[in-house]
Amino acid sequence: MTTPPAAQTVPVPDTVENAKATPEKEQPYGALGLKPDEYEQIKKILGRRPTSGELAMYSVMWSEHCSYKSSKRYLRQFGEKVSPAMKKNLMVGMGENAGVIDVGEGWAVTFKIESHNHPSYIEPFQGAATGVGGIVRDIISMGARPVAVMDALRFGAIDDPDTARVVHGVVSGISFYGNCLGLPNIGGETWFDSVYQANPLVNALAVGVLRHEDLHLANARGVGNKVVLFGARTGGDGIGGASILASDSFDEGGPTKRPAVQVGDPFAEKVLIECCLELYRGDLVEGIQDLGAAGISCATSELASNGDGGMKITLDNVLLRDPSLTAEEILMSESQERMMAIVHPDKLEGFLAVTAKWDVETSVLGEVTDTGRLVIDWHGQEIVNVDPRTVAVDGPVYDRPVAYPAWIDALQADSASALPRDAAELRSQFLALLGSPNLADASWVTSQYDKYVLGNTALSYPDDAGMIRVDEESGLGVSIATDANGRYCQLDPKAGAQLALAEAYRNVAATGAVPAAVSDCLNFGSPENPEVMWQFAQAVEGLADACLELEIPVTGGNVSFYNQTGDVPIHPTPVVAVLGVIDDVARRVPSGWQDDGHNIYLLGTTALELDGSAWAGVVHDHLGGRPPAVDLAGEKKLAELLHAASVEGLIDSAHDLSDGGLAAALAESVSRFGVGARVFLGEVLERDGIDATTALFSESQGRVIVSVPREDDVKFRGLCDGRGYTVARIGVTDAASESLEVQDLFTVSIDELRGVNRAPLADAFGPVVGY
Repeated sequence: MTTPPAAQTVPVPDTVENAKATPEKEQPYGALGLKPDEYEQIKKILGRRPTSGELAMYSVMWSEHCSYKSSKRYLRQFGEKVSPAMKKNLMVGMGENAGVIDVGEGWAVTFKIESHNHPSYIEPFQGAATGVGGIVRDIISMGARPVAVMDALRFGAIDDPDTARVVHGVVSGISFYGNCLGLPNIGGETWFDSVYQANPLVNALAVGVLRHEDLHLANARGVGNKVVLFGARTGGDGIGGASILASDSFDEGGPTKRPAVQVGDPFAEKVLIECCLELYRGDLVEGIQDLGAAGISCATSELASNGDGGMKITLDNVLLRDPSLTAEEILMSESQERMMAIVHPDKLEGFLAVTAKWDVETSVLGEVTDTGRLVIDWHGQEIVNVDPRTVAVDGPVYDRPVAYPAWIDALQADSASALPRDAAELRSQFLALLGSPNLADASWVTSQYDKYVLGNTALSYPDDAGMIRVDEESGLGVSIATDANGRYCQLDPKAGAQLALAEAYRNVAATGAVPAAVSDCLNFGSPENPEVMWQFAQAVEGLADACLELEIPVTGGNVSFYNQTGDVPIHPTPVVAVLGVIDDVARRVPSGWQDDGHNIYLLGTTALELDGSAWAGVVHDHLGGRPPAVDLAGEKKLAELLHAASVEGLIDSAHDLSDGGLAAALAESVSRFGVGARVFLGEVLERDGIDATTALFSESQGRVIVSVPREDDVKFRGLCDGRGYTVARIGVTDAASESLEVQDLFTVSIDELRGVNRAPLADAFGPVVGY
């Protein structure tokens, strides 16, 4: 254990006694993000004005980012709309650091997705890097070993001068931190749209594995148990960072609050991972809580609230990088790579031996009490004395005004079905879509990540979902996909959220896995805008209802508000992550075909659904109408069909149809392994009563293309017929052609296709690593 440095000359602290004696003292609650009525509520709770330390704690813990004060009443639906089937494999649900799912054979998997949006605009590299670090620590705190990360990224217009700054910084930050940790990055999304110009979205996901008996929850139980802080020293970086910064919007001149963005050290975190896992193995801790947003304020108040309710802390014992920090700054600092443990006194010596072995600095801050109060001393004087639940649990809950958007009816009436559709333009439109930023090859991003470190990656980008082997002996694994479409959500947030879930669910099913759990990251504008709150309410209701119908539980997630510049919010962007289970990763299904002479089948029907589509946006610069219809019962049936086909070994590839429709799916399947195809759409055109443009670019849901070896053709058709799912043979793989031929419409060589598809990101940001 490291001994704290000698006390420095510091200002006289604002003590509890002083607060009682000076009720008239003016305090800077507004600068800390508190509203006047919230400040008055704090004074009512305490029966006096808060000390400056207490004010710091309440300000960060009552921020939107930490307290969910505007979203809490809506998020309850995820816990209320639950069926017995949804609880069957759920070991830990919402309210903990991360959700945990039983995946069989004594194994459990924990995963979660969270945002680090605003810090990633101010300082893209560190903002994104510490986003990865924070979500990984959530996984550690459950007793799990982190095994993979993913990211869902949204940037401004690809040709805007500032976009390159943000893209280079964010991708480098994610790459640096994840690669240094030795965690494979197995997938995600990259979108470009001017609505995210001054407000990029950086949503980071981490997944960990553990045996059932290794599960740990974070709480401060056991009077006399020690409260121990270990990891990096506390510094001045990130004071009020994510907690306050993420609870305000950007105006035209930049952020209205500029706390320092946290600075990450992945090598310190790697040591912390191994240290924590050894502490768990030695049964040396009662629980561990990571220090993320709100730092010590969060860890102490949450641990106390989740335990016996009392804690006594001596803040002097916190090891500092900067000895000039005030007590308030220490409480608010969001310095990275720190954890807080609850340790039985009899095990403290063993605990300290492990942290010393890993050269992790450690200090005992205090102990668990039965007082029901969180008491913090600084230089021998009491500077905090609060009921911890009033800080961490019972903060304000708002029923914000909700208003139906005045503009949405006109937007929905402006359907893309009226846009011109010319068969003679199909080839040029096809190439235009492939050369657009959101359908472009994202290898510029993903090639900077290590996909294969640890040796358990079964699938990764550009497959429909990432897949990780959990158990080397049995081959048990999990598949994960993240999806969202802000264009759909702008047209109809309820349907848009359900479409995000349906796409992620379908992507997981396409790999041969069975969808099992959901984590979400809900990115919206200001909750003080009634139209934004309507969008949010609609999205949450839609997502909760859809999860209930699919019988797949939400295990946790994150809400990110204030994603806007001035009065202009981003498109509502609920990112949905779906995790699925596969009994053996050896039967995984890739997204592209590899062999010659296999039949290509289209599962599902195609309708005139071009509203909000990539075709409408790229070819016609149009956004209007209503997004594609969602058929959740059909999605469930399709997932079951794909699983059965995978188990029976009937399909060699599967690729879902989403952005860009059939045209994009065919192009990606051809590009995946460089095997061409001859495609004929006559049966689909006649059966579904559609034209060629619709057949190629419609984004109707519940559709997947699969490749089937000829010897399995009869069995596959029989499987589809037996399960009552619409199917049509639309082509055959053709290695010799080295092209994609759409009969009677156009032919594009694989070389041309790849060249067009790889150009957008390389032209904007520089050469692709490895090409």
